Amino acid sequence: MTEAVLASRSPLAFSPDRALDASARFWWVVAALGHWVFVFYVAAYYGPLLVQGGLQALQKAHLFNGYIAGDTVGNLAVAGHVLLAVIILGGGPLQLVPQIRARFPTFHRWLGRTYLLTGVTSAAAGLYLIWTRPLFGAAITNIATSIDGVLIIVFAAIALRYAIARDIRTHRRWALRLFMVTSSVWFLRVGFQVWTLLTGGAGIDEKSFTGPFIYVWTFGQYLLPLAVLELYFRARDSANPNHRTAMAAGLSALTVLMAIGIFQAAKNSWLPRLFESSY
Repeated sequence: MTEAVLASRSPLAFSPDRALDASARFWWVVAALGHWVFVFYVAAYYGPLLVQGGLQALQKAHLFNGYIAGDTVGNLAVAGHVLLAVIILGGGPLQLVPQIRARFPTFHRWLGRTYLLTGVTSAAAGLYLIWTRPLFGAAITNIATSIDGVLIIVFAAIALRYAIARDIRTHRRWALRLFMVTSSVWFLRVGFQVWTLLTGGAGIDEKSFTGPFIYVWTFGQYLLPLAVLELYFRARDSANPNHRTAMAAGLSALTVLMAIGIFQAAKNSWLPRLFESSY
């Protein structure tokens, strides 16, 4: 989750710094695996669907307003928005690995440029789709998703600015913030699965995509990861070692919940769709 993700540390006596680094590495491993499972699903499900059936095949996909007859621009935006997720969610975790940055700087820079471009393009396509097609669920969910799209564009611009200025420490922190908001579509699904497992789906109407939890989590999908990240930054910068110990414990607990959500999403949603006979 930080500049120290996957950095080598000697596993000697306990220290708050080592505990925080270990919790960050634990978070990265779980998040990276979860992202790549989702990427596999998107590529294996939507790729063949579009190749075999073209844009019209989107009407078979599990997407609200995925295909609207006569709306070529909108249908292309949907396809692009979905397929760009492969690059964004597949490449994002690699940008957090310090060994890659140190040993393969050219790869890191070009992947970073691609990540910024695809993230901004996907966000722009998403904003276009949200406000040019019929609403799904309550308007508040579209507002929440639109805010995320704006944050992606803004954070990408700030991260690029600091990279150009060679302020690498600040650039990395804004790149981490960008990672959190570009991964919101993934956090959304993982969070739904955790909530459903813990509460049985309280506050969720899956047919209309409405309900109290829906309204809260469409904001929470990016605000919660951002809040955890900011707490992590504060703990790392704090002179009080107890702050790092507490953050390490909290981040580890959240990572366990995240792992449960990934498993549930893969088991209940992503992988079963790959075996649907109609596709």
